[in-house]
Amino acid sequence: MAKVTNDQEFLEYIIKALVDHPEDVKVDRKVDEMGVLLSLKVNPEDMGQIIGRAGATARSIRSLVRIVGLKNQARVNLKIEEPEGGRVPSQDKKAPTEGLEDLKL
Repeated sequence: MAKVTNDQEFLEYIIKALVDHPEDVKVDRKVDEMGVLLSLKVNPEDMGQIIGRAGATARSIRSLVRIVGLKNQARVNLKIEEPEGGRVPSQDKKAPTEGLEDLKL
């Protein structure tokens, strides 16, 4: 089992608190000469909660992770990996073509 560090634990804690499927949260940590790279994978349905409106949540999470890294004298970056197949359409929204028959054109 890989060694879990403060920055990795912190990221997992934050993400699991935000998502609906905490059991699907996976964080990989890689260290090289440029610093630490944390790669985040979540359930495709949770991507919107992680990214946030206009990316605000993702920016905030990245800032917090960098601060934890600075405290430990490391440069930490976060990569949010897009789920396979791209974006998942929301079940709440209607397709743009639905309801056209109601217009009676």
